[in-house]
Amino acid sequence: MAIEAPDPLHQHGLPTAGIRRRLASLLYRRQTLLLLLLLTPPLLWFGVVYLGSLLALLMQSFYTFDDFTMAVTPELTLANFRAIADPANPLFGANIDIVLRTLGMAAAVTVACALIAFPIAYYMARYARGWQKGFFYIAVMAPMWASYIVKAYSWTVILAKGGIVYWLGQALGLNALLEAVLSLPMVGGSSLSTSNLGRFMVFTYIWLPFMILPIQAALERVPLSLLQASSDLGARPAQTFRTVMLPLAFPGVVAGSIFTFSLTLGDFIVPQLVGPPGLFIGNYVYTMQGAVGNIPMAAAFTVVPVVLISLYLALARRLGAFDAL
Repeated sequence: MAIEAPDPLHQHGLPTAGIRRRLASLLYRRQTLLLLLLLTPPLLWFGVVYLGSLLALLMQSFYTFDDFTMAVTPELTLANFRAIADPANPLFGANIDIVLRTLGMAAAVTVACALIAFPIAYYMARYARGWQKGFFYIAVMAPMWASYIVKAYSWTVILAKGGIVYWLGQALGLNALLEAVLSLPMVGGSSLSTSNLGRFMVFTYIWLPFMILPIQAALERVPLSLLQASSDLGARPAQTFRTVMLPLAFPGVVAGSIFTFSLTLGDFIVPQLVGPPGLFIGNYVYTMQGAVGNIPMAAAFTVVPVVLISLYLALARRLGAFDAL
């Protein structure tokens, strides 16, 4: 008669399974403990990698850079921030021009994206059905699948003299109007590819999907019954849009503006490829850190967009933008 070998699990009293059951029971009863265990690894990563790098950057902004030896020394100074914020500093004028130039472009791109995105998002939310909605989603997101560098370089060809825009303008007889626009100060240049208008067009094209999707999501949440009630009460379509639709969808506009504003504010590639001479914040930081090696000044200037975006996020939170994300 064969003798069966003893089961090692029965022999040891199933200690592993018992521990697992007790642990699962503990986590089921203590939901706070479960949440803490789930959030601790990503919060540690966020605190060490992200916040740690920001603190290191802030610390380096107080270091001293020797223009003669091109060396960085850990001697704490406020000279880098005085060059940005002190009107008496000789570098203040050039630095404030960089900040204002970047802020103006970021604001203009944000407004243009909102004006273009709203009709598209409205049609997607209210009229597109079935395959049409899928088509619009793919059409909006397809440019995001392409490389950012490829898109930026493609626009330099599109906007150059002899490019598609000039060819189309010549075919429609609009080249004279285009040249008149390019002759305007602060807007034009020798060609679209070397003008602020061309730079504005590239920024608007690249960041437009980031505005369309939040607005579309906000419009999807507007109850159709509210629009019908407004119409039943005698409101004209324009009144319904102004008093019902726009206020309810505005958090989505603000949510999209967070992306368009912050991404334009920190971009340094498009200003290098398209537009006239003149540094943006991203270009200046790249130049100070890469070409000059003045890491303290680059770190101090990096604080500027961090502060601006923090203020913008605080304003967006008060306007309910985070509810539309």
